[in-house]
Amino acid sequence: MRQTLIAAALATALLAGCGPSTSPPPAADASAGAPAAGEAATAQADAAFASLAARYLDEGLALSPVAATAIGEHRHDSEIDDLSAAGRQRGTDWARGMLASLEKIDAGQLSRENQVDARILRNQLEYAVWDTEVMQRWAWDPQLYSGLAGGAIYSLMAREFAPMPDRLRSATARMEKLPALFAQARENLDPARVPKTHAETVARQNRGLASLLDTFIVPNAGQLQGEERARLDAAVATVRAAAQEHQQWLDDTLVPQAAGDFRIGAEKYDQQLRFALNSSLGRTEIRQRAEAELLRVREEMYAVSRTMLAGKPGAPATPEQPDEAQRQAAIEAALELSYADRPDRDDVVEFARHTLEVATAFVREKDLVTVPDDPVQIILMPEFQRGFSVAYADSPGPLDRGLDTYYAISPIPDDWDDAKVDSFLREYNDYMIHVLTIHEAMPGHYLEGAHSLKHPSTLRAVLRSGPFAEGWAVYTERMVADAGYLDNDPRFRMVQLKFYARAVANAILDQGVHVDNWTKEQAMDLMVRQTFQQQSEAEGKWIRAQLSSTQLATYFVGAQEHFDARDAARAKWGDQFKLKDYNDRMLSYGAPPVRFARQLLLDEPIE
Repeated sequence: MRQTLIAAALATALLAGCGPSTSPPPAADASAGAPAAGEAATAQADAAFASLAARYLDEGLALSPVAATAIGEHRHDSEIDDLSAAGRQRGTDWARGMLASLEKIDAGQLSRENQVDARILRNQLEYAVWDTEVMQRWAWDPQLYSGLAGGAIYSLMAREFAPMPDRLRSATARMEKLPALFAQARENLDPARVPKTHAETVARQNRGLASLLDTFIVPNAGQLQGEERARLDAAVATVRAAAQEHQQWLDDTLVPQAAGDFRIGAEKYDQQLRFALNSSLGRTEIRQRAEAELLRVREEMYAVSRTMLAGKPGAPATPEQPDEAQRQAAIEAALELSYADRPDRDDVVEFARHTLEVATAFVREKDLVTVPDDPVQIILMPEFQRGFSVAYADSPGPLDRGLDTYYAISPIPDDWDDAKVDSFLREYNDYMIHVLTIHEAMPGHYLEGAHSLKHPSTLRAVLRSGPFAEGWAVYTERMVADAGYLDNDPRFRMVQLKFYARAVANAILDQGVHVDNWTKEQAMDLMVRQTFQQQSEAEGKWIRAQLSSTQLATYFVGAQEHFDARDAARAKWGDQFKLKDYNDRMLSYGAPPVRFARQLLLDEPIE
């Protein structure tokens, strides 16, 4: 029944045209009957695509049960992914079959909204085949398996999409299957290809699997009785034993023998960049833009520093034409003034609540974008996720309609000493918490997600663009600052610019590591000296750059495309341009890659 409803809803949404149109109607054809013939061809193509999209959601999510749960499709909550050779082949054969079916549909006859969805679907399918056959992460990236093992439990238990007993039954079934997943990891991974950093990271992560059991499963086990409770207890014991066996293999075999290169090289980087970002920008342009933007941001930070340091006793010199050392010293000194304002260690949560109130009131007052009626729900960050950042947005899966979005806020762990607390709060000072709230909640991720969910395309919701979402969040940081947030306080502007510089640096770092063979010293210079990150934060980012590729570019690339789209709209609409109207219309398209949202908005060809 649930399967039928999803397919029917998808077909209805796609055939309805998938959301508001901002394009003028096509000019009437002079020949009699032509408009009707064209409409009939479009309706036929749209119907064929709706059927194919329904197949993707039905069959594709069955092949990825853990991802399906996170997305909000719960028919497969008792299953886990099959990464055996046979399982991988089934997935690849299915993706190729879907691509062949997609090829039979005349994309030129589709409605503009379905042209976008068809291109998104094609990219996703081609990416899946490439990842299995070319990138071959199954053979060298143990994070693939640790992520599935943790996600199999976390995605079931973290949100109340169903009664706890139902979720515990599904978790029991999944826990019984986890030993097979660990066995597949040991069978598939070739230590000679596994990078040392990946092996060491997963060895640490695997030890944390017990915390998921102790956080989510064991405290709720009493909600099952009799045979169900006995089966749950047995499954927990099975997982603990299997995780311990796998830990021994990680410690004794994988970590000592890991000898792979974490750098993927220019050819694979370019291919992955095209699939993962689905952007209008390529590697060379991203690098050129990022390097130019970093110079511009540092100049802007210096200009703000001159204002902040004017008349301050002992302040460094701030000449109109500084040398590099003078610019560096001035920016560092001005940032220290921002760092001085920080919450007490026990007041972080309350201060974050305060920033959400301030940001929400400001966005409404300035009428920057339509604010949802229902406020974001503030929660304490789960304990096992604390200690890495002050806050994050926790949104439900796109198919879990009606569930709350959380703005999770972390208190500082009780066992941190004063030195660690001081270092943490230098980075996450008052103004940085304001920036984080803007990015994560208002008008960033929470607001964008609330708008995007209104778009009727289920396929687009499932395949929503990371660069659109992250780029929007970065875009809003500058938009809010430019609108005069906190009465144009220069201390806030300095931290906002620093946070943006970090996004710019991410794109440079990603290429530097994977394409240009950067050393750690080169990476740390970019992060610590050029973009003013704390040493501990930069150390963590260096590890992250080794563990992933192309994802770090998401923030900068998405933001650049959002700024480009806004500039293009302002140029096209002239005096008719209104910022709120532009923002609302961009968000109305359901978070496709930014280039497609721009093409829909400005009536450009879908390319």
